[in-house]
Amino acid sequence: MGRAPIGIGMLREVIRWVKRGESSALEYVDDMCRFLLAFIKPIIKSTPHIYISALPFTPVESILWKKSSRWFQGLIRVEKGRMERWPARSSTWTGHTRDVLCLAYSPDGLRVVSGSCDYTIRMWDVESGAPVGDPLTGHAGSVRSIAYSPDGLHIVSGSDDKTIRIWDAETGAPVGEPLTGHSHDVSSISYSPDGRHIVSGSWDKTIRIWDAETGAPVGEPLRGHTHNVSSVSYFPDGRHILSSSWDKTLQMWDVQTGAPVGEPLKGHTRQVTSASYSPDGLHIVSSSLDNTIRIWNAESGDPVGDPLKVHTGDTNRVSYSPDGRHIISGGVGPTIRVWDAKTGAPAGEPLKGHTDCILDVTYSPDGRHIVSASADKAIRIWDAKTGAPVGEPSKVLTDWMYSVAYSPDGRYIASGSNDSLIRIWDAKTGALVGEPLEGHAGEVFCVVYSPDGRHLVSSSWDQTIRIWDAATGASIGNPLKGHSAQVLRVVYSPDGRHIASCSSDMTVRIWDVQTGAPVCEPLMGHTGIVRSVAYSPDGRRIVSSSFDRTIRVWDTETGAPLGKPLEGHTSDIPSVAYSPDGRHIVSCSFDRTIRIWDARSGASVGEPLKGHADIVNSVSYSPDGQHIISCSDDRTIRIWDTKNGAPVGCPLKGHIGRVISASFSPDGRHVVSTSLDKTIRIWDTDTVISLGDQFKGHLSAAMTAMSSPGGPDVSYTDTMNQIWNSDVSRGAVPSDLHLDQNGWVNQ
Repeated sequence: MGRAPIGIGMLREVIRWVKRGESSALEYVDDMCRFLLAFIKPIIKSTPHIYISALPFTPVESILWKKSSRWFQGLIRVEKGRMERWPARSSTWTGHTRDVLCLAYSPDGLRVVSGSCDYTIRMWDVESGAPVGDPLTGHAGSVRSIAYSPDGLHIVSGSDDKTIRIWDAETGAPVGEPLTGHSHDVSSISYSPDGRHIVSGSWDKTIRIWDAETGAPVGEPLRGHTHNVSSVSYFPDGRHILSSSWDKTLQMWDVQTGAPVGEPLKGHTRQVTSASYSPDGLHIVSSSLDNTIRIWNAESGDPVGDPLKVHTGDTNRVSYSPDGRHIISGGVGPTIRVWDAKTGAPAGEPLKGHTDCILDVTYSPDGRHIVSASADKAIRIWDAKTGAPVGEPSKVLTDWMYSVAYSPDGRYIASGSNDSLIRIWDAKTGALVGEPLEGHAGEVFCVVYSPDGRHLVSSSWDQTIRIWDAATGASIGNPLKGHSAQVLRVVYSPDGRHIASCSSDMTVRIWDVQTGAPVCEPLMGHTGIVRSVAYSPDGRRIVSSSFDRTIRVWDTETGAPLGKPLEGHTSDIPSVAYSPDGRHIVSCSFDRTIRIWDARSGASVGEPLKGHADIVNSVSYSPDGQHIISCSDDRTIRIWDTKNGAPVGCPLKGHIGRVISASFSPDGRHVVSTSLDKTIRIWDTDTVISLGDQFKGHLSAAMTAMSSPGGPDVSYTDTMNQIWNSDVSRGAVPSDLHLDQNGWVNQ
């Protein structure tokens, strides 16, 4: 009761501890953490809710449900609308009802705390983006500044109500009485590096130091600024305090004496909104309403280089990355910018996603993420390396991606793009894994994992094929050369001993993986570019498709063609694949159709599958052979039933450019797609296949959602006050079943 947030913190520590160990243990602990986060409100009110209201609503595919449900008899049975899996993690955290003014990471990076114009403080679980416990209430004005103590045990906040409050970081309970003394809004707050003191800045033009344990003021207020104090922070060694002010200056202060150190730093032509030290203490960075960022020598107070011309409007916040190599800023324009601290040049494109001005922005303690607060009432988390929102489509911000492929264990996705690089992504988080693989001298058209997952093979415009170590990213051996034009597709044989490739030179080639040598003469017969190639499941045949509008089947042992070409499409055929049982072949064409063929006789099976409104670029089977997936220049992905050729559900919409490639994950539960909109998207196949029309009926903001972009949703409100009817053909909300505010199921 009431201490569930502590349990979440403990579970996060366990997750950190086991991350290098057994994956099943990690998934189980993560599942427990998500359980607590999802049902924390009823559990805090009454422990029996774990079994009465929480466990019955746990997703049926979750590890926690599978392991624990058999121990408890007589649980309520959810007839309709139960989740299959936990919802996807979100990069946007919502809950505040007014502008989010400030935020801070916990020292361990597991939580973020935020303050708002709604007078509340909220704690967030970084991994899931879920709120931890109820909002912290007590302030009678906007919460303008917030900080964690160095040991992570306490949170300190400053408010427009002229007070400072200290909170227990685990329980959210207030610690002692509010600290009073300022005569105007408390605009900035910070702990000393040793955690013994708190420094505050106020619109009363003063700076105050407080004893963190007793709350008593230490010495007299520091006076010198002639206008509002906008920010305060300690020097890394704790000997000095840095302040900035609307009087257009920055000032350093001696902590022991309270005296100013040197003259004020002058150069900004309007109010200075924030300032902070570099991690090594050698430099200071400041932001101003004059639309510039300035870097200063911390010892001499001299400016370093020219001012950085920044946002289209005022700059509200600026700070260093933990390694000191970058500076991050946010301002009136709803974008975030990252700068090279040494050169002052922009590092990458602006981070876009907020819809109103940025009020605070900071790095995670490990420097891997950026978190931002905005007047749009939301908090967003970003990947510091790529600039992509965490948990949203993975982005390569400069170039098109032509190919994506899952690793056999489903943990990674490899992509090839026209910047000549291969990238590996974590399939669960969407984060880049390691550095891009470099070696090709032209666009990478195809990348595929070996059956054992230990290697990757890629093909390129540079007319070569390369094999890579999937774990290290190192190139193995010399490039495979032989094609006289760009190599468009490569594929491993089922036993992993051979590679088949096809090219614009109108040939198919087979290679020995061990030696890199050709196994036989080129397979010739097509009269146009050979666009796609695939092995039969038994490895005895290869099928190829061409822009000559035909499909050919070849004997892998002899290289001889088997039977006559398969004809029926009326335009170029860019993709072809075998069914998992080897009995059928599927193909797609620029004629906007998909065809299924009898692999033995070559006869067309049924009518062409029609539905796409533009050329179809890629086609493949699900692992169980029950479905076919296709993608098109019409920007959609479609799933088809192989038995009757009917489309399954609605088209998958979300890409804003031509969809070039789409395929199932090894377990068939997800689809990965890539597009000329420069994104990779991952889709939940169960949601797409299982649901009909979109469910409607929420009266308040949804807390969680399982969705396919542009398709059906399954969602729960923040109080779980509605339970969806799982009659997916209607998507109706039952009128006689709900959860009350205490978490009980009622009719």
